[in-house]
Amino acid sequence: MTMIEWFIFFLIIQVIHFLGTWKLYVKAGRKPWEAIVPIYNGIILMKIIKRPSWWIVLLFIPIINLLMFPVIWVETVRSFGKYKTIDSFLAVLTLGFYIYYLNYVENVTYVEDRSLKSRTELGEWVSSIVFAIIAATIVHTYFMQPYTIPTSSLEKSLLIGDFLFVSKFHYGARTPMTTVAAPMVHDSLPLTKMKSYLNKPQLPYFRIPGFENIKRNEIVVFNWPVDTVRFFRDHSNIHIDKPIDKKSNYVKRCVGIPGDSLEIKDGYIFINGEKTVLPDRAKTQYMHKVVTNGQQLNGTTLSRYNVTEGHFQGDFYMLNLTDENAAKLSKNPIVKSVTKLVEPKGNYNKSIFPHNEQYAWSIDNYGPIYIPEAGKTVEINSKTLPFYKRIIEVYENNDLTTNGDEIYINGKLAKTYTFKQNYYWMMGDNRHNSEDARYWGYVPFDHIVGKPVFIWFSWDSNAEGIANKIRWERVFTTVHGTGEPVSYLYYFLGALLLWFGYSSFKKRKNKEE
Repeated sequence: MTMIEWFIFFLIIQVIHFLGTWKLYVKAGRKPWEAIVPIYNGIILMKIIKRPSWWIVLLFIPIINLLMFPVIWVETVRSFGKYKTIDSFLAVLTLGFYIYYLNYVENVTYVEDRSLKSRTELGEWVSSIVFAIIAATIVHTYFMQPYTIPTSSLEKSLLIGDFLFVSKFHYGARTPMTTVAAPMVHDSLPLTKMKSYLNKPQLPYFRIPGFENIKRNEIVVFNWPVDTVRFFRDHSNIHIDKPIDKKSNYVKRCVGIPGDSLEIKDGYIFINGEKTVLPDRAKTQYMHKVVTNGQQLNGTTLSRYNVTEGHFQGDFYMLNLTDENAAKLSKNPIVKSVTKLVEPKGNYNKSIFPHNEQYAWSIDNYGPIYIPEAGKTVEINSKTLPFYKRIIEVYENNDLTTNGDEIYINGKLAKTYTFKQNYYWMMGDNRHNSEDARYWGYVPFDHIVGKPVFIWFSWDSNAEGIANKIRWERVFTTVHGTGEPVSYLYYFLGALLLWFGYSSFKKRKNKEE
């Protein structure tokens, strides 16, 4: 929906509210016109139901308002003497239209001195749970979101089984575009794997200003731009169209930022002609062919060299190694050779972006490619269109057609195109085991979710024994930074003990007084 369509929808809601409540406003000692003035009518309603005026703000926050509207409906009927459970159910089940019945049919009386405390223990529990969900949803949407690492694409920096907190406010929290969705879940409901949202109506894209830009080589969480699967890592042939904020969450390293020229040479990234120097915590890995003298590498050796993936094939191994570990392994007396498997340029692979025969690139020898920047203009022709076609059509919502060598954008002949937003190039450190931008291209800024900042828990499902499954050295560590990650678990536990001690002391002191 466009902003104009949303404005019209908002006015219709005001009319519906006025028609269903104006008599109740009068019975509460207010004027009829106060029920139709946008926003002001909400403030007056909060006074009528004896609730704080700031509640009206929650009614304008997507997803939160889905939880708040039933609360307001129930509070309204109770303000006019309808305390029974059946009244609350009717208010919710009729989507608030039960209030029309009270407004026009029943001769209800406004309860001036209504107690705000629930009359039953169940009601108290329901109220507490609803507002706990509201508070958690606000935090989840605008401040910090929990996230689990599902794949090994950032192996060494982030491991499968790491549980993260992802900051929404570093780059600016994106307000929800999907207006009807279950709170605190993504594209599917837990256990059932049913869709957790409705595709329509959709709000226009808006992002609250952040306090920093995405930096080169930072780890970033984003919505997978080409996602059409039912739920994350769905291998079926059933494809669906998803709203941006319901596309699968991916986490990669941002190796190219807007305005960069990126090239990959023999697996190494070059930005603007210079080889990228990654943070010291980044451990780039490549597949290697390791030939031995006939003896098998044992588990101790594999562990010593931090091999994360590998298998034995006859008289050689296929191992996923960093350059440092490959060099160490080559000095092993039973190893004859260690060869990095680098795919050269020259053979066209349709799975490699931009999926065009003009560009016979590989995952190890790729580019150069320009990373689009908002406001910058590029030439559009048969050679450049494969890079920018999806940007023009899908990400920036233009009508693009071609007639031979002529390109038309929104019906007009186009020789150039100016980008409306920034784009990023996301890749995994596990170079030969990462489905990243080399396969599907640019990530638009409106797909950015947030910045991983903290690992609060880490679980190794392959380890034996419960104690060994928890990676204690990774619990309460930061994602970014230099040097070996340091766990702040004991500092947290110490602060928690001090807080409990202080709270107990204060309670005893208050009792004595």
